[in-house]
Amino acid sequence: MKRRAFLTTATLASAGLSTFLISGCENKNKDNNTDNIFQSYEPFELDEETISSLTEKLSSGTYSSEQLVKLYLQRIEGIDNKGAKLNSVIELNPDALSIAKTMDSELKSNKKRGPLHGIPVLIKDNIDTADKMQTTAGSLALVGNIASKDAFIVTKLREAGAIILGKTNLSEWANFRSTKSCSGWSSRGGQTKNPYFLDHNPCGSSAGSGAAVSANLCVVSVGTETDGSIVCPASVNGVVGIKPTVGLVSRTGIIPISKTQDTAGPMARTVHDAAILLGVLAAIDSNDTVTEESRGKSFTDYTKFLDINALNGKRIGVEKKKQGTNKYVNALFEETLELLKKQGALIIEIDYLDEINSLSNSEFEVLQFEFKEGLNGYLASANSKVKNLNDVIKFNNDNEDKAMPYFKQELLESSNAKTDLDDKKYLEALEKSHYTSKNILNAIFREKKLDAICGITMGPTCSIDTIYGDRWGEYSLTTPAAISGFPHITVPCGTVYNLPVGLSFFGTPYTENTLIAIGYAYEQASKKRVKPEFKSSFI
Repeated sequence: MKRRAFLTTATLASAGLSTFLISGCENKNKDNNTDNIFQSYEPFELDEETISSLTEKLSSGTYSSEQLVKLYLQRIEGIDNKGAKLNSVIELNPDALSIAKTMDSELKSNKKRGPLHGIPVLIKDNIDTADKMQTTAGSLALVGNIASKDAFIVTKLREAGAIILGKTNLSEWANFRSTKSCSGWSSRGGQTKNPYFLDHNPCGSSAGSGAAVSANLCVVSVGTETDGSIVCPASVNGVVGIKPTVGLVSRTGIIPISKTQDTAGPMARTVHDAAILLGVLAAIDSNDTVTEESRGKSFTDYTKFLDINALNGKRIGVEKKKQGTNKYVNALFEETLELLKKQGALIIEIDYLDEINSLSNSEFEVLQFEFKEGLNGYLASANSKVKNLNDVIKFNNDNEDKAMPYFKQELLESSNAKTDLDDKKYLEALEKSHYTSKNILNAIFREKKLDAICGITMGPTCSIDTIYGDRWGEYSLTTPAAISGFPHITVPCGTVYNLPVGLSFFGTPYTENTLIAIGYAYEQASKKRVKPEFKSSFI
């Protein structure tokens, strides 16, 4: 989950989301010191490589999978552990090289498992792997938790030939621990940094997945989202992120927050790579019944929808009120809208954000109830020393100096105080948040005949602040698609203060094909991805 604005205030119950989005963190000084790049940065021979380019080089013998793994491990050592000390990878797979050798052997025997054969990927540390790596959600309370079974999506990755290179750091408990947390920080993994300015926030909770892809520590990564945890770190780290329709991708074997809103999804440097990865992840899982809803609506190959002319004739909804007051962000968005028009898109003014944002209190109520129920279910059968949420809270209290040196665990405690999912308060909140939001959005899409709704994903990121927590500004378009379970893609659309800003498109359920086509057409027309330079500080 992203560092949601409603989690940054103690007066949650007294106001809607829009109230909490006024505390901006943008630095108004447009001039920046561009000379403070850390000295050990050197060009990387796999910079900006893609799944397709590496697959071609594996097939031609230019590289072996073993060489790729070694190169990425060296990159992680140089950028993540030393040098920039990006701190995006929480654990490496000790078997990665041996798996790579197996992939090489299979390829020499003309056996190709799938579109990711021999490709190193990183996955978030809330996703189970039945190997030598732990699954901890960044929490010291879960240290030692080695899963007995792969998460369903890990099985799909392995079937496609992917090499799980390691696990990425995250905002602890997917950013559902405290109202004052700092995104990208976990008690087990420490603070992940933004690769553009190392003193800036990578956003959460899939902070490590976004930062690692941006910094070329892997080709693609897997993140998870409840509300913004894929699209926010993708936006502020200058990469592509897809938050699929809830039901397209299995959640089995992923430490949960919300059965209503949770999903895993791809993070990549290009829409093409994100489309490849989504095709691997999307599948029906008998142990996650919501995936049955995707039957006949999903695809194993989303790359067939990539079309540079896809914006032509598309009806794109845009909130008629500006998302915020920053003149540079607004100018960037106006420039973006002009480009969309030049590509043939029809921009349709709509009015929906205030109504959706007013549902945030009910959304938060739902998440607390579902977090307790889901986490207790996960921990009951996990190989961890804590067996329920109450145990986690006690562990943190008993180990406060290490587990909670900066912020506490108000969200764990408030969730633990909830009853079960038969509670009238839960059912009423679910109706008001999830079902009302779906009805609002479906009506807008139907009445305006929209193909997608568009806006700035997030404004430029704020500074890292472990003492006072995140200070996100006015620009956030994570909630509409999250609260409704609708699909959402973000694509780089430029920089403000030399910090990346993403452009969002979201649509109705199971329209990932349309969003990927639109996102690709915009990406190819704009070419706004900028490689990070690991500047040590913003000033």
